[in-house]
Amino acid sequence: MAMALSMGLTPLVSSPEAATAQFAPSNPCRLPAEAIVAKENLRQAALQGDAEAQAEYQRQIQLHATDLENCRRDNWPQNLALWLRLYSCDAYPGVLDEVLDRIVSRGYNEIYVEVFYDGQVLLPLNDNPTVWPSVVRSPQLGDRDLLAEVIRKGHERGLKVYAWLFTMNFGYSYGQRGDRVNAIARNGANETTLNRTRSEDTAYDSELHSYASQTFIDPYSPEARRDYEWLLHAVLERQPDGVLFDYVRYPRLPGRDSVASNVQQLWIHGEASRNALLDRARNDVARSLLDRYLQQGFLSEGDIERIRQQHSDEDQPRWQAVSRPAVSLQNYLWNLSVAHAVQGILDFVHRAVEQVNPHNIPSGAVFFPNGNQPVGEQGFDSRLQPWDRFLPSMEWHPMVYGVCGDTSCLTDQMERVMAFAAEETRVVPALAGVWGESVTNRPSLETQMSAIRQVAPSVNSVSHFAYSWQFPESDRDRKACTIPRP
Repeated sequence: MAMALSMGLTPLVSSPEAATAQFAPSNPCRLPAEAIVAKENLRQAALQGDAEAQAEYQRQIQLHATDLENCRRDNWPQNLALWLRLYSCDAYPGVLDEVLDRIVSRGYNEIYVEVFYDGQVLLPLNDNPTVWPSVVRSPQLGDRDLLAEVIRKGHERGLKVYAWLFTMNFGYSYGQRGDRVNAIARNGANETTLNRTRSEDTAYDSELHSYASQTFIDPYSPEARRDYEWLLHAVLERQPDGVLFDYVRYPRLPGRDSVASNVQQLWIHGEASRNALLDRARNDVARSLLDRYLQQGFLSEGDIERIRQQHSDEDQPRWQAVSRPAVSLQNYLWNLSVAHAVQGILDFVHRAVEQVNPHNIPSGAVFFPNGNQPVGEQGFDSRLQPWDRFLPSMEWHPMVYGVCGDTSCLTDQMERVMAFAAEETRVVPALAGVWGESVTNRPSLETQMSAIRQVAPSVNSVSHFAYSWQFPESDRDRKACTIPRP
C-alpha cells in the first residue's frame, strides 16, 4: 500500500456563492437582559420548590428554544457552537440548568461537551467500563450521568450536543498504569511524552488547552485501540448529536524541538509502532537497514556495506512506496518513518470514525491549520497533524487561533484550510475570544467572524472557544466547587 505525505500547500480553490442569511455583528440571537433575568429568577424559585415557577420556567425554556431556532435560521452563522467543560459540581441541583441557560441566552445553538480530557471521563462512577477515572468521583453521586443529562437538557433548550474527546492524549492517569506501559508513545531516547513535555514550555497551546496531563499513546498499540474503542462505545450509548476528536496528533514540543528533523525525535519507537514500521520492509536487507537506522538515528556508509554483505543473497532493499521523493537511502528511510508516524494517526482516528458511522451522526476532527507543515529541507512540525488527509466525510474543525493583533493571520489560516477541503466537507472554524472587545491581542468575536465570512462564504457554522472565556466567573466557581448550594 503506497503511503502519501501531503504536507504542503495546494492552490486555493474558488469560493462558492455567499450564504443568503444575514450577518448582524451585534449577535442578534442574544436574549434581552430582562428575559435572561426573568428566566434566572424562575429557575431559582423552582429550585426552592415553587411548582408554578417550575412550570413557567419549563415554558420559558421551550419558548426560547423556538426563538433560538428561528433566529439562527435567519442569521449567519446558522450554527453557532460553544466548547464546554463540565465539572463534578455540575451535578449539584440546578447548576447544569444555569450553565445551559447562559449558553442559550448568548445565542448559541450547539455545544461541544468535553467527555474525555486530562485522563478522566464524563461517565458515571457506577457505570464506567473504561480504564480512566470518572469526572464525578463522589460515591454519593455514583449514579449521576452528567453526559446523558447535558444531552437531555441541551435538547430541551434546542441545543445540539456533540461529544468532544481527546484522541491520542490519554492523560496522566493512563501513563501511571503498569499494565499500559507498552501502549505509550516513545521517542528514540525511550522517553514518553509525559516526561518529555512541560506545560510552561508550550504557552501558545496552554493558553487554549489544558496541559495538566500529556500521555500520548502509540497509535499502533492494540491495547490503546481497544481502550479507546470501549470509551467511545460508552459515549455513543448516551446518543450525542455528533462526536469531535481532538489531539489527533503528536505533541507540540518547545523550542527547536518543535521541528522534527531526525528519526530519534519521532514518537514511533514504542514496541507496536516500531514493529509495524519494520514490517514495511519487503525483504531482510531492507529490514536490517531500517532497524539500524532506528537504533542510531542515521546510517553510515559502513553500516550499509556491512548489512549488504550480511544479506548478499538479496539484490536491493525494498520497502513500501513513499510518495515523497528521496535523494539518498537515508533520506528515503526518513520519509518512510515520517509517513509511518502520520499513518498511525490517520489509522487511529479513522477507526474511531468507523465506530461512529453506524449511529448516523457526524464525526469531526479538531486541528491546528499549521500542524501539518514541512519546515526547512526535511523537517516537519513536531505535531505531524495530517489534517489535509482526514476523511472528507468528516467535519473539519480548524482552530483558527492565530494572534497578530488583527484578523490577517486568521484569514490566512482559514484560506489554507479551505484550499484543502473537499466540497462536501463541513468546515467549522473554531475562534478564540469574547464578544464586543479585544482580549489577549485578539479582535472581538464579531470582528473575527466577519473576516472569516469574507474569505470563506460557504461556511455557515462557527464555534467559540470556550465557555470559560465567555463566563469566566461561572467556570472558576464550578471548577473550584465554590458555587452556592441550594
